[in-house]
Amino acid sequence: LLALCLAGCLLAPGCRGAQGRFAYKLLHDLFANYSSALRPVEDTDQALNVTLQVTLSQIIDMDERNQVLTSYLWVRQAWLDAHLAWDKDAYGGIDSIRIPSSYVWRPDIILYNNADDRFGGSMETNVVLRSDGHIMWDSPAITKSSCKVDVSYFPFDGQRCPLTFGSWTYNGNQIDLRNRLDTGDLTDFVENVEWEVLGMPATRNVITYGCCSEPYPDVTYTLLLRRRASFYIFNLLLPCIMVSFLAPLGFYLPADSGEKVSLGVTVLLALTVFQLLVAESMPPSESVPLIGKYYIATMTMITASTALTIFIMNVHHCGPGARPVPRWARRLILHHMARLCCVYEVGESCKSPRQVPGRRAGREGTVGPGESPMEWEVDAEAGGCPRDRCLCHHDGLLRNVGYIAGCFRHHRASQRRTGEWKKVAKVMDRFFMWVFFLMVFFMSVLVLGNAA
Repeated sequence: LLALCLAGCLLAPGCRGAQGRFAYKLLHDLFANYSSALRPVEDTDQALNVTLQVTLSQIIDMDERNQVLTSYLWVRQAWLDAHLAWDKDAYGGIDSIRIPSSYVWRPDIILYNNADDRFGGSMETNVVLRSDGHIMWDSPAITKSSCKVDVSYFPFDGQRCPLTFGSWTYNGNQIDLRNRLDTGDLTDFVENVEWEVLGMPATRNVITYGCCSEPYPDVTYTLLLRRRASFYIFNLLLPCIMVSFLAPLGFYLPADSGEKVSLGVTVLLALTVFQLLVAESMPPSESVPLIGKYYIATMTMITASTALTIFIMNVHHCGPGARPVPRWARRLILHHMARLCCVYEVGESCKSPRQVPGRRAGREGTVGPGESPMEWEVDAEAGGCPRDRCLCHHDGLLRNVGYIAGCFRHHRASQRRTGEWKKVAKVMDRFFMWVFFLMVFFMSVLVLGNAA
């Protein structure tokens, strides 16, 4: 019956007013002779146990260039204040109250690897004070912590960012800082579009610094991150691969088009732009990212292909005065490499013209260099023709035909040499095209294999 009466009193409006009066009285009695400046322990030689729990709510930003991680955390600290305990039966059964955190003593737990220029702490929120003296302080905080960024496998990289919390002035003999759980709380984490959180293990360390002989405990939460590489694959890697496959096609262009060198230079400039985009977001460190290595290798390959294209065009445009193709080049390039690269065009396939029948040997049937058939006719007429005049005209006609045939043979020989050099240039074009195609393919597979 007494219990029913007490329950009814607690539910009555007047009883709730009594609860409020008890709360005011409790607050006045607790802080009448209380000082928030002193560590709340009965024995000053005794260490105060402080438990820490961190909840990761959101990853705001990851600045790889400045190596700063900006995150939104909920920090929960709990400790026992021996001076703030009361008998709840003496105050109407009040078991806990919520008061401003500035009213009570608070441990000076800060983020050791803070990278914020303002060095802001946690938000001034209320604390929950229980009748046995236990205090729980939950405060949200936006922290900027230093994180050593390793971009060796960018954009397929993972990062380990520590968050080290500890007391700034109290050593281990005064505050014994411990982690409540073995890992950070990720139940309320808001997914990030760029980073995937794999875990947040917590470890407790006791370190003796050079300045002091006392040990200083700290709790380190290691944030394990893995980059979501889809954005960088579609915006940086795939365009580079497609542009790289354009470079060997410069060897397939006809040499007379005049666009072979222009294509190589254009591809080289495009890759330079991609390289600059990657370099702007990466920290200036000695470790070159994986995609940067791929860009450098591809640019080196395109530079080599452009230089080879210039050399092959020089071979293609050999004039009539060029030397004949050497025997080793004829056998290696025009025979074996042409068959290997499926180049079946032989260039000039006509045979050399035969000698004119009835052509006389000696000076009569041969026209010397620098002489013309008309000069021979004038000499013959000046010296007189011992034979019939008609036969003399017939010999002059044969000499004219022999001269024309000699010029034609010389022209055909020049065309044959030019055609052979063009054939050499075409075979070299096809050979280097397949070589560079294979190089681009293997470099792409190597990059993806290292990423895996």
